[in-house]
Amino acid sequence: MLSSVLRTEQAVQMSILVVEAFVQLREMLSTHKGLAHKLEELERTVGVHDQTIVQLIEAIRQLMEPPSKKRKQIGFTTEKKG
Repeated sequence: MLSSVLRTEQAVQMSILVVEAFVQLREMLSTHKGLAHKLEELERTVGVHDQTIVQLIEAIRQLMEPPSKKRKQIGFTTEKKG
């Protein structure tokens, strides 16, 4: 609008710069929207993986614990005479 009112070369250049600024602003907003979507996706994925990792650690800890009581031996026993 400035270039149509003032009708100078400088006004035309300023008008072009204003339009370019709005185009860049629109591109940045769309980029950030995509970035925000990717972050949400990553949070969901990491959240699922975190739960899985915690479960794996708990299972490993349970496997590392010694048995609570001695079990009865399974099978036949023989007495050696000798």
